[in-house]
Amino acid sequence: MPTDPLTACARCASDPGWLSRGRWLCATALLAATLVGCAGAPARRPVPADLATQAEVPGIPQARIWGDQPPPWVALLAAKSDEELKAMFPASYGKPHNYLAISGGGPDGAYGAGLLNGWTAAGTRPEFTIVTGISTGALIAPFAFLGSKYDHVLTDVYTRNSTKDLVERRAYISAALGDSLADTKLLRAKIAHYVTPEVIEEIAAAHKAGRRLFVGTANLDLARPVIWNLGAIAASGRPEAADLIRDLMLASASIPGAFPPVYVQVEAQGQTYDEMHVDGGTAQQVFLYPMGMDWKRVTQRLQVPGRPHAYIIRNSKLDADWEGVEPWLPKIAGRSVSSLIRTQGIGDMYKLYMGAKRDKLDYNLAFVPASFNVPLKEAFDPTYMRALYDLGYRMAKEGYPWSHVPPGLEAE
Repeated sequence: MPTDPLTACARCASDPGWLSRGRWLCATALLAATLVGCAGAPARRPVPADLATQAEVPGIPQARIWGDQPPPWVALLAAKSDEELKAMFPASYGKPHNYLAISGGGPDGAYGAGLLNGWTAAGTRPEFTIVTGISTGALIAPFAFLGSKYDHVLTDVYTRNSTKDLVERRAYISAALGDSLADTKLLRAKIAHYVTPEVIEEIAAAHKAGRRLFVGTANLDLARPVIWNLGAIAASGRPEAADLIRDLMLASASIPGAFPPVYVQVEAQGQTYDEMHVDGGTAQQVFLYPMGMDWKRVTQRLQVPGRPHAYIIRNSKLDADWEGVEPWLPKIAGRSVSSLIRTQGIGDMYKLYMGAKRDKLDYNLAFVPASFNVPLKEAFDPTYMRALYDLGYRMAKEGYPWSHVPPGLEAE
Protein backbone atom coordinates (compact mmCIF):
# COMPACT_ATOMS: atom_id res chain seq x y z
CA MET A 1 0.00 0.00 0.00
CA PRO A 2 1.65 3.31 -1.06
CA THR A 3 2.09 5.93 1.65
CA ASP A 4 3.54 8.82 -0.37
CA PRO A 5 0.70 11.16 -1.53
CA LEU A 6 1.97 11.48 -5.09
CA THR A 7 2.36 7.72 -5.43
CA ALA A 8 -1.12 7.29 -4.04
CA CYS A 9 -2.53 9.78 -6.56
CA ALA A 10 -0.74 8.07 -9.43
CA ARG A 11 -2.20 4.74 -8.44
CA CYS A 12 -5.62 6.31 -8.03
CA ALA A 13 -5.41 7.85 -11.51
CA SER A 14 -4.35 4.52 -13.06
CA ASP A 15 -7.38 2.72 -11.63
CA PRO A 16 -10.11 1.94 -14.22
CA GLY A 17 -12.61 3.69 -11.96
CA TRP A 18 -10.43 6.78 -11.54
CA LEU A 19 -13.31 9.24 -12.17
CA SER A 20 -16.14 7.43 -10.48
CA ARG A 21 -17.75 7.35 -7.06
CA GLY A 22 -16.00 10.36 -5.63
CA ARG A 23 -12.44 9.05 -6.08
CA TRP A 24 -11.53 12.25 -7.92
CA LEU A 25 -11.82 14.16 -4.64
CA CYS A 26 -9.29 12.08 -2.76
CA ALA A 27 -6.78 12.39 -5.59
CA THR A 28 -7.30 16.14 -5.75
CA ALA A 29 -6.93 16.53 -2.00
CA LEU A 30 -3.70 14.56 -1.97
CA LEU A 31 -2.29 16.57 -4.85
CA ALA A 32 -3.26 19.83 -3.22
CA ALA A 33 -1.68 18.85 0.07
CA THR A 34 1.57 17.99 -1.66
CA LEU A 35 1.74 20.71 -4.27
CA VAL A 36 0.56 23.85 -2.46
CA GLY A 37 2.14 26.85 -4.11
CA CYS A 38 2.92 25.12 -7.42
CA ALA A 39 2.49 27.15 -10.57
CA GLY A 40 0.82 25.83 -13.70
CA ALA A 41 -2.89 26.52 -13.27
CA PRO A 42 -4.41 29.08 -15.66
CA ALA A 43 -3.98 32.73 -14.68
CA ARG A 44 -7.26 34.43 -13.94
CA ARG A 45 -8.90 37.65 -12.74
CA PRO A 46 -11.61 36.72 -10.22
CA VAL A 47 -14.34 39.18 -9.33
CA PRO A 48 -13.38 41.13 -6.16
CA ALA A 49 -15.39 40.09 -3.11
CA ASP A 50 -17.19 43.44 -2.84
CA LEU A 51 -18.36 43.21 -6.48
CA ALA A 52 -19.07 39.49 -6.69
CA THR A 53 -22.85 39.76 -6.29
CA GLN A 54 -23.05 42.64 -8.79
CA ALA A 55 -21.29 40.94 -11.69
CA GLU A 56 -23.33 40.22 -14.82
CA VAL A 57 -22.80 38.50 -18.14
CA PRO A 58 -22.18 41.30 -20.67
CA GLY A 59 -25.29 42.10 -22.69
CA ILE A 60 -27.47 39.42 -21.00
CA PRO A 61 -28.61 40.80 -17.63
CA GLN A 62 -31.26 38.05 -17.27
CA ALA A 63 -28.75 35.24 -17.81
CA ARG A 64 -28.76 33.91 -14.25
CA ILE A 65 -29.98 34.14 -10.68
CA TRP A 66 -28.68 32.82 -7.37
CA GLY A 67 -30.00 29.39 -6.47
CA ASP A 68 -30.15 30.07 -2.73
CA GLN A 69 -32.42 33.13 -2.67
CA PRO A 70 -35.67 34.22 -4.35
CA PRO A 71 -35.12 36.11 -7.62
CA PRO A 72 -36.14 39.77 -7.86
CA TRP A 73 -38.48 39.23 -10.80
CA VAL A 74 -41.12 37.40 -8.74
CA ALA A 75 -42.25 40.65 -7.13
CA LEU A 76 -42.46 42.24 -10.59
CA LEU A 77 -45.18 39.80 -11.62
CA ALA A 78 -47.57 41.46 -9.17
CA ALA A 79 -47.23 44.74 -11.05
CA LYS A 80 -48.17 43.20 -14.42
CA SER A 81 -51.73 43.12 -15.71
CA ASP A 82 -53.33 39.88 -16.83
CA GLU A 83 -53.06 40.98 -20.46
CA GLU A 84 -49.37 41.75 -20.05
CA LEU A 85 -48.71 38.36 -18.48
CA LYS A 86 -50.67 36.58 -21.20
CA ALA A 87 -48.52 38.32 -23.83
CA MET A 88 -45.30 37.52 -21.95
CA PHE A 89 -46.12 33.83 -21.30
CA PRO A 90 -48.43 32.62 -24.10
CA ALA A 91 -47.35 28.97 -23.69
CA SER A 92 -47.87 28.90 -19.93
CA TYR A 93 -50.53 31.50 -19.07
CA GLY A 94 -53.89 29.91 -18.25
CA LYS A 95 -52.62 26.45 -19.22
CA PRO A 96 -51.73 23.28 -17.26
CA HIS A 97 -48.13 23.19 -16.05
CA ASN A 98 -45.68 20.28 -16.09
CA TYR A 99 -42.23 20.66 -14.56
CA LEU A 100 -39.24 18.35 -14.97
CA ALA A 101 -36.17 18.37 -12.69
CA ILE A 102 -33.25 16.10 -13.67
CA SER A 103 -30.54 15.38 -11.12
CA GLY A 104 -26.85 14.70 -11.39
CA GLY A 105 -25.47 11.17 -11.44
CA GLY A 106 -22.68 10.86 -14.03
CA PRO A 107 -23.19 7.66 -16.06
CA ASP A 108 -26.45 7.06 -14.18
CA GLY A 109 -27.91 9.81 -16.37
CA ALA A 110 -28.56 6.91 -18.75
CA TYR A 111 -31.51 6.01 -16.54
CA GLY A 112 -33.13 9.42 -16.98
CA ALA A 113 -32.44 9.36 -20.72
CA GLY A 114 -34.08 5.94 -21.07
CA LEU A 115 -37.01 6.99 -18.89
CA LEU A 116 -37.73 10.04 -21.03
CA ASN A 117 -37.56 8.07 -24.27
CA GLY A 118 -39.72 5.28 -22.84
CA TRP A 119 -42.20 7.93 -21.72
CA THR A 120 -42.37 9.09 -25.34
CA ALA A 121 -43.01 5.51 -26.48
CA ALA A 122 -45.84 5.21 -23.93
CA GLY A 123 -47.51 8.21 -25.56
CA THR A 124 -48.06 10.04 -22.25
CA ARG A 125 -45.06 12.35 -22.04
CA PRO A 126 -46.22 15.97 -21.68
CA GLU A 127 -44.65 19.15 -22.95
CA PHE A 128 -42.77 20.63 -20.02
CA THR A 129 -43.35 24.21 -18.96
CA ILE A 130 -40.05 24.22 -17.07
CA VAL A 131 -37.07 21.87 -17.29
CA THR A 132 -34.09 22.04 -14.93
CA GLY A 133 -30.85 20.07 -14.90
CA ILE A 134 -27.80 19.61 -12.73
CA SER A 135 -24.55 17.92 -13.81
CA THR A 136 -25.47 15.00 -16.09
CA GLY A 137 -29.02 16.36 -15.87
CA ALA A 138 -27.79 19.56 -17.53
CA LEU A 139 -26.68 17.48 -20.53
CA ILE A 140 -30.16 15.95 -20.78
CA ALA A 141 -32.26 19.04 -19.99
CA PRO A 142 -32.13 20.95 -23.32
CA PHE A 143 -33.24 17.90 -25.30
CA ALA A 144 -35.95 16.96 -22.79
CA PHE A 145 -37.13 20.59 -23.01
CA LEU A 146 -37.41 20.50 -26.79
CA GLY A 147 -39.37 17.24 -26.80
CA SER A 148 -39.30 13.83 -28.44
CA LYS A 149 -37.80 15.20 -31.64
CA TYR A 150 -34.46 14.95 -29.84
CA ASP A 151 -34.87 11.54 -28.19
CA HIS A 152 -32.23 10.16 -30.55
CA VAL A 153 -29.65 12.51 -29.01
CA LEU A 154 -30.25 11.05 -25.53
CA THR A 155 -29.89 7.53 -26.97
CA ASP A 156 -26.64 8.44 -28.69
CA VAL A 157 -25.07 10.22 -25.72
CA TYR A 158 -25.90 7.60 -23.09
CA THR A 159 -25.55 4.33 -25.01
CA ARG A 160 -22.83 4.93 -27.62
CA ASN A 161 -20.00 6.50 -25.66
CA SER A 162 -17.35 5.31 -23.25
CA THR A 163 -14.83 7.14 -21.08
CA LYS A 164 -12.33 7.56 -23.92
CA ASP A 165 -14.99 9.26 -26.06
CA LEU A 166 -15.74 11.92 -23.44
CA VAL A 167 -12.62 12.72 -21.41
CA GLU A 168 -8.88 12.42 -21.82
CA ARG A 169 -6.68 11.65 -18.86
CA ARG A 170 -3.91 14.20 -18.46
CA ALA A 171 -0.28 13.22 -18.04
CA TYR A 172 0.61 12.87 -14.38
CA ILE A 173 2.83 15.98 -14.25
CA SER A 174 0.26 18.06 -16.13
CA ALA A 175 -2.44 16.98 -13.70
CA ALA A 176 -0.20 17.67 -10.71
CA LEU A 177 0.58 21.21 -11.87
CA GLY A 178 -2.80 22.03 -13.42
CA ASP A 179 -6.41 22.28 -12.38
CA SER A 180 -7.72 18.76 -13.06
CA LEU A 181 -6.94 15.10 -13.66
CA ALA A 182 -8.66 15.06 -17.05
CA ASP A 183 -9.23 17.21 -20.11
CA THR A 184 -12.84 17.71 -21.26
CA LYS A 185 -12.22 18.93 -24.81
CA LEU A 186 -13.88 15.77 -26.15
CA LEU A 187 -16.97 16.32 -24.02
CA ARG A 188 -17.10 19.99 -25.06
CA ALA A 189 -16.92 18.92 -28.71
CA LYS A 190 -19.67 16.36 -28.14
CA ILE A 191 -21.92 19.03 -26.61
CA ALA A 192 -21.21 21.37 -29.54
CA HIS A 193 -22.07 18.59 -31.99
CA TYR A 194 -25.55 18.18 -30.54
CA VAL A 195 -26.29 21.75 -29.41
CA THR A 196 -26.54 23.07 -32.94
CA PRO A 197 -27.68 26.52 -34.11
CA GLU A 198 -31.08 24.92 -34.77
CA VAL A 199 -31.27 23.74 -31.15
CA ILE A 200 -30.35 27.24 -29.93
CA GLU A 201 -33.07 28.77 -32.10
CA GLU A 202 -35.69 26.32 -30.80
CA ILE A 203 -34.70 27.03 -27.17
CA ALA A 204 -35.02 30.77 -27.87
CA ALA A 205 -38.45 30.33 -29.47
CA ALA A 206 -39.72 28.28 -26.52
CA HIS A 207 -38.41 30.91 -24.11
CA LYS A 208 -40.20 33.70 -25.97
CA ALA A 209 -43.39 31.65 -25.72
CA GLY A 210 -43.06 31.56 -21.94
CA ARG A 211 -41.44 28.20 -21.26
CA ARG A 212 -38.21 28.02 -19.24
CA LEU A 213 -34.99 25.98 -19.36
CA PHE A 214 -32.55 26.20 -16.44
CA VAL A 215 -29.26 24.49 -15.57
CA GLY A 216 -27.32 24.79 -12.34
CA THR A 217 -23.64 25.37 -11.67
CA ALA A 218 -21.66 26.26 -8.57
CA ASN A 219 -19.75 29.56 -8.44
CA LEU A 220 -16.66 28.25 -6.70
CA ASP A 221 -15.34 31.70 -5.76
CA LEU A 222 -18.46 32.34 -3.68
CA ALA A 223 -19.36 28.67 -3.04
CA ARG A 224 -22.96 29.42 -4.08
CA PRO A 225 -25.40 27.73 -6.49
CA VAL A 226 -26.19 29.60 -9.70
CA ILE A 227 -29.24 28.97 -11.88
CA TRP A 228 -28.70 29.81 -15.55
CA ASN A 229 -31.59 30.76 -17.81
CA LEU A 230 -30.54 29.09 -21.05
CA GLY A 231 -33.65 30.35 -22.84
CA ALA A 232 -32.86 33.98 -22.05
CA ILE A 233 -29.30 33.46 -23.22
CA ALA A 234 -30.47 31.81 -26.45
CA ALA A 235 -33.00 34.60 -27.07
CA SER A 236 -30.50 37.39 -26.35
CA GLY A 237 -29.28 37.53 -29.92
CA ARG A 238 -25.70 37.83 -28.69
CA PRO A 239 -23.13 36.21 -31.02
CA GLU A 240 -21.52 34.42 -28.07
CA ALA A 241 -24.83 32.95 -26.80
CA ALA A 242 -24.38 29.49 -28.33
CA ASP A 243 -20.87 29.05 -26.94
CA LEU A 244 -22.00 30.28 -23.53
CA ILE A 245 -24.82 27.72 -23.43
CA ARG A 246 -22.43 24.92 -24.37
CA ASP A 247 -19.92 26.10 -21.77
CA LEU A 248 -22.59 26.20 -19.05
CA MET A 249 -23.73 22.67 -19.84
CA LEU A 250 -20.10 21.59 -19.56
CA ALA A 251 -19.59 23.59 -16.36
CA SER A 252 -22.61 21.98 -14.72
CA ALA A 253 -21.05 18.56 -15.34
CA SER A 254 -17.45 19.52 -14.49
CA ILE A 255 -16.54 17.55 -11.37
CA PRO A 256 -14.04 19.69 -9.43
CA GLY A 257 -10.58 18.21 -9.52
CA ALA A 258 -11.47 15.55 -12.08
CA PHE A 259 -12.53 17.99 -14.82
CA PRO A 260 -11.25 21.53 -15.33
CA PRO A 261 -13.53 24.36 -14.19
CA VAL A 262 -15.25 26.57 -16.76
CA TYR A 263 -14.51 30.29 -16.65
CA VAL A 264 -17.37 32.67 -17.43
CA GLN A 265 -16.52 36.23 -18.42
CA VAL A 266 -18.51 38.84 -16.48
CA GLU A 267 -18.49 42.58 -15.94
CA ALA A 268 -18.78 44.66 -12.78
CA GLN A 269 -18.49 48.45 -12.61
CA GLY A 270 -17.11 48.58 -16.14
CA GLN A 271 -14.35 46.05 -15.50
CA THR A 272 -14.04 42.56 -16.97
CA TYR A 273 -13.47 39.58 -14.68
CA ASP A 274 -13.90 35.82 -14.75
CA GLU A 275 -15.91 33.53 -12.52
CA MET A 276 -14.95 29.91 -11.86
CA HIS A 277 -17.90 27.54 -12.33
CA VAL A 278 -17.98 23.82 -11.59
CA ASP A 279 -20.41 20.91 -11.25
CA GLY A 280 -23.75 22.13 -9.94
CA GLY A 281 -23.90 18.97 -7.85
CA THR A 282 -21.40 20.48 -5.42
CA ALA A 283 -24.21 22.81 -4.29
CA GLN A 284 -27.38 20.75 -4.90
CA GLN A 285 -28.27 17.52 -6.67
CA VAL A 286 -31.60 18.61 -8.13
CA PHE A 287 -33.79 21.75 -8.12
CA LEU A 288 -37.09 23.13 -9.42
CA TYR A 289 -36.74 26.79 -8.44
CA PRO A 290 -34.65 28.83 -5.99
CA MET A 291 -34.92 28.30 -2.25
CA GLY A 292 -37.58 30.38 -0.50
CA MET A 293 -39.47 31.17 -3.68
CA ASP A 294 -43.26 31.41 -3.39
CA TRP A 295 -44.21 29.42 -6.47
CA LYS A 296 -47.88 29.31 -5.50
CA ARG A 297 -47.95 33.07 -6.04
CA VAL A 298 -46.43 32.61 -9.51
CA THR A 299 -49.00 30.00 -10.58
CA GLN A 300 -51.83 32.16 -9.27
CA ARG A 301 -50.67 35.13 -11.32
CA LEU A 302 -50.36 32.90 -14.40
CA GLN A 303 -53.85 31.52 -13.73
CA VAL A 304 -52.68 27.90 -13.95
CA PRO A 305 -55.68 25.54 -13.86
CA GLY A 306 -55.53 22.59 -11.48
CA ARG A 307 -52.35 21.42 -9.74
CA PRO A 308 -49.06 21.71 -11.63
CA HIS A 309 -47.28 18.37 -12.01
CA ALA A 310 -43.66 18.21 -10.84
CA TYR A 311 -41.58 15.27 -12.09
CA ILE A 312 -38.20 14.67 -10.43
CA ILE A 313 -35.74 12.20 -11.95
CA ARG A 314 -33.02 11.20 -9.47
CA ASN A 315 -30.31 9.51 -11.51
CA SER A 316 -29.14 7.33 -8.65
CA LYS A 317 -30.18 4.60 -6.29
CA LEU A 318 -31.53 5.77 -2.97
CA ASP A 319 -30.12 2.85 -1.00
CA ALA A 320 -26.37 2.50 -0.62
CA ASP A 321 -24.67 -0.62 -2.00
CA TRP A 322 -22.52 -2.58 0.42
CA GLU A 323 -18.77 -2.25 -0.04
CA GLY A 324 -15.99 -3.66 2.10
CA VAL A 325 -13.85 -0.50 2.19
CA GLU A 326 -10.08 -0.99 2.21
CA PRO A 327 -8.23 0.87 5.00
CA TRP A 328 -6.53 3.19 2.51
CA LEU A 329 -7.07 6.95 2.24
CA PRO A 330 -8.31 7.10 -1.41
CA LYS A 331 -10.81 4.30 -0.76
CA ILE A 332 -12.04 5.85 2.49
CA ALA A 333 -12.30 9.34 0.96
CA GLY A 334 -14.03 8.06 -2.18
CA ARG A 335 -16.59 6.07 -0.23
CA SER A 336 -17.22 9.00 2.11
CA VAL A 337 -17.87 11.39 -0.78
CA SER A 338 -20.22 8.86 -2.40
CA SER A 339 -22.15 8.69 0.86
CA LEU A 340 -22.27 12.49 1.07
CA ILE A 341 -23.59 12.83 -2.48
CA ARG A 342 -26.24 10.16 -1.91
CA THR A 343 -27.53 11.69 1.31
CA GLN A 344 -27.42 15.21 -0.14
CA GLY A 345 -29.58 13.97 -3.00
CA ILE A 346 -32.10 12.49 -0.58
CA GLY A 347 -32.18 15.78 1.32
CA ASP A 348 -32.85 17.64 -1.92
CA MET A 349 -35.79 15.33 -2.64
CA TYR A 350 -37.27 16.16 0.76
CA LYS A 351 -36.71 19.88 0.11
CA LEU A 352 -38.55 19.61 -3.20
CA TYR A 353 -41.35 17.65 -1.55
CA MET A 354 -41.87 20.28 1.15
CA GLY A 355 -41.89 23.00 -1.51
CA ALA A 356 -44.39 21.02 -3.56
CA LYS A 357 -46.67 20.61 -0.55
CA ARG A 358 -46.50 24.33 0.20
CA ASP A 359 -47.06 25.37 -3.40
CA LYS A 360 -49.78 22.79 -4.14
CA LEU A 361 -47.80 20.83 -6.73
CA ASP A 362 -48.35 17.19 -7.65
CA TYR A 363 -45.02 15.55 -6.62
CA ASN A 364 -43.70 12.64 -8.71
CA LEU A 365 -40.30 11.03 -8.06
CA ALA A 366 -38.31 8.51 -10.11
CA PHE A 367 -35.04 6.86 -9.10
CA VAL A 368 -32.86 3.89 -10.02
CA PRO A 369 -34.31 0.71 -8.48
CA ALA A 370 -32.25 -1.02 -5.80
CA SER A 371 -32.45 -4.22 -7.87
CA PHE A 372 -30.20 -2.80 -10.61
CA ASN A 373 -26.85 -4.53 -10.10
CA VAL A 374 -24.85 -4.30 -13.33
CA PRO A 375 -21.22 -3.53 -12.35
CA LEU A 376 -19.64 -0.23 -13.40
CA LYS A 377 -16.22 -1.09 -14.83
CA GLU A 378 -15.09 2.40 -15.88
CA ALA A 379 -16.19 5.99 -15.35
CA PHE A 380 -18.49 5.91 -18.39
CA ASP A 381 -19.04 2.20 -19.00
CA PRO A 382 -21.15 1.68 -22.16
CA THR A 383 -22.37 -1.76 -21.03
CA TYR A 384 -23.52 -0.35 -17.69
CA MET A 385 -25.13 2.71 -19.29
CA ARG A 386 -26.93 0.67 -21.94
CA ALA A 387 -28.40 -1.63 -19.30
CA LEU A 388 -29.50 1.34 -17.19
CA TYR A 389 -30.96 3.14 -20.22
CA ASP A 390 -32.91 0.01 -21.19
CA LEU A 391 -34.25 -0.33 -17.64
CA GLY A 392 -35.50 3.28 -17.55
CA TYR A 393 -37.00 2.86 -21.02
CA ARG A 394 -38.90 -0.33 -20.14
CA MET A 395 -40.24 1.05 -16.88
CA ALA A 396 -41.52 4.23 -18.53
CA LYS A 397 -43.00 2.50 -21.58
CA GLU A 398 -44.99 0.23 -19.26
CA GLY A 399 -46.24 3.20 -17.23
CA TYR A 400 -43.68 4.52 -14.77
CA PRO A 401 -44.53 3.85 -11.08
CA TRP A 402 -43.86 7.37 -9.85
CA SER A 403 -43.43 7.76 -6.11
CA HIS A 404 -45.52 10.58 -4.65
CA VAL A 405 -43.43 11.02 -1.51
CA PRO A 406 -39.69 10.91 -0.80
CA PRO A 407 -38.16 7.72 0.62
CA GLY A 408 -39.21 6.96 4.18
CA LEU A 409 -42.54 8.79 4.08
CA GLU A 410 -45.92 7.13 3.84
CA ALA A 411 -48.12 8.18 0.92
CA GLU A 412 -51.10 10.23 2.00
